[in-house]
Amino acid sequence: MMKSTPLYLDVHILQNVPPSNINRDDTGSPKTARLGGVVRARVSSQAWKKVTRDAFASVLDTSELGQRTTHAVDMIAESIMDKDSDIAFDEARALASSALEAAGIKVSKPDNKHDYPFTGYLLFVGARQADGLASLAIEAKEKGSAVEKKAAKAILDIKQNPALNAVDVALFGRMVADAPDLNVDASVQVAHAIGIDRAETEFDYFTAVDDRAPEDNAGATMIGTNEFTSSTFYRYATVDVSHLYENLGSSLAAQKAAEAFLSAFITSMPTGKQNTFANRTLPSVVVAQFRETQPVSLVNAFEVPVSAKKGESQIRLACKALVKQEKLLDEAFGVDPIQTYVVCACDDADVFSEIAPEGTIGLKELVKRAGEKIGSFLDEREGSSDR
Repeated sequence: MMKSTPLYLDVHILQNVPPSNINRDDTGSPKTARLGGVVRARVSSQAWKKVTRDAFASVLDTSELGQRTTHAVDMIAESIMDKDSDIAFDEARALASSALEAAGIKVSKPDNKHDYPFTGYLLFVGARQADGLASLAIEAKEKGSAVEKKAAKAILDIKQNPALNAVDVALFGRMVADAPDLNVDASVQVAHAIGIDRAETEFDYFTAVDDRAPEDNAGATMIGTNEFTSSTFYRYATVDVSHLYENLGSSLAAQKAAEAFLSAFITSMPTGKQNTFANRTLPSVVVAQFRETQPVSLVNAFEVPVSAKKGESQIRLACKALVKQEKLLDEAFGVDPIQTYVVCACDDADVFSEIAPEGTIGLKELVKRAGEKIGSFLDEREGSSDR
């Protein structure tokens, strides 16, 4: 019998980011948002999801991942040529186009802007799905028939073939305008990171001189400014474990995906202006909590800006606010987590004794324990342990 109790993994992160501009708006200014009546620094969820996806390549095989691209035809064409080296590139493209169109994806011919056949929007395709469509196209060629529509759609439909789904598609979802039945609901939600204190955008005035300018030239060849801010961010994400399992069709695959997400999300950093500011920090605190009730963000811990006075640690004050908010929500709404793990890279581990009496652990141990917890839950859900 399938287990009906849900399981959510909430990830709360406190992270100092020094002078930086990791996520800009359309004018080049650091992004901001209002909370508690004051302006805070902000990093969009899209920015942190992108670098999390990029980090997957270091912990997962590329066959388990996907690509979000308008070049889906070429992606499948390359797989076709890998399978049959006698097929030329132009023919492979034609076969790939027919496979996508059979699945319900519109393919446009090259035009003034594109020198390749393209989809009219970014299509998130898993490597295994591209490989499956390639095999289907070759099979149709050998039979001298059209690509079977039902079979092509089945390859992209995770309800029929969850094992072909890519980990990043399963986590972050997919929208297909031409074929809504191929949409994938995300199993992960990522909040916009937000500063715990009021933000002040500052300007870095800089000049550049010509290395070959005459010695008596006192002027600058270039003058400009860079906008930047610095902040302690509260970052939050939640994983719906049951939905992740449904998107991948395997408890082992879901466990592996959750572990990859934890590791990548915690350690990644958006890349905006990194060469200018070298703002590569790691979190000071990670709190990971399993809940059977509902996902719970602790962002209201910072509705009142957390400002440190001289000699105080802003991270310590933030840790106290986080724990206080956690206890208040548990008491008011009965949403107590069933397990809490804390990674603390600061001198404030004692603050978390109330919510994590077992003490703090390292990141590798967090990923290991969280993965085992998810695996155990999903084994029970499946009603077997043959993973």
